[in-house]
Amino acid sequence: MIIKLYEDNPAHRNIMHAVEEFKRGGVVIFPTDTIYGMGCSIQHIKSIDRIARIKGCKKEKANYSIIFNNLSMLSEFTRPLPNQIFRLMKRNLPGPFTFILEANNQVPKIFQSKKKTIGIRIPDNRIITTIVEELGHPVLTTSIRDEDQLVEYTTDPELIEEKYGDSIDLVIDGGYGGNEASTIVDCTSGEPEIIRQGKGILEE
Repeated sequence: MIIKLYEDNPAHRNIMHAVEEFKRGGVVIFPTDTIYGMGCSIQHIKSIDRIARIKGCKKEKANYSIIFNNLSMLSEFTRPLPNQIFRLMKRNLPGPFTFILEANNQVPKIFQSKKKTIGIRIPDNRIITTIVEELGHPVLTTSIRDEDQLVEYTTDPELIEEKYGDSIDLVIDGGYGGNEASTIVDCTSGEPEIIRQGKGILEE
């Protein structure tokens, strides 16, 4: 199934349709401020397994991030942050950045692995952040790559639905997505280090 949502004024009925899909353990494809992501509620471990199977990779080796709608959820998943790292995140979020932080003991339980770090995203996109707000907890996400050697990411939601429609439960059409991923900032050493420059210039 595919539903249409407009970022500047996302219809509440369709937002709640997506929220219910996440609540029941559905796998959903949705827009962000960079590329389209595939994700599920972090409360449904079987759905995390399912995403790994769809992507054809082992769950322990999959590159997942977690989408928040604000920074108040951080302490549930990360170890205490140095003040300068928190200020850096506050200055650059919402935005096209993934911040790699030290995970607390909750994260290995979610991912069923020995994962010691976690990628945090707060996209500058009202569709997915409104969904997370209504859901009441974060959403796990992973990027959708294209098999085309020239185009790294699929940007057309109708083509995404055509490709993944039989494997997932819902595609949210938020218009054409970007073809540039987020900038990844590793903060685990205490000093931020850009390990992938993508969309967005980090304001330090």
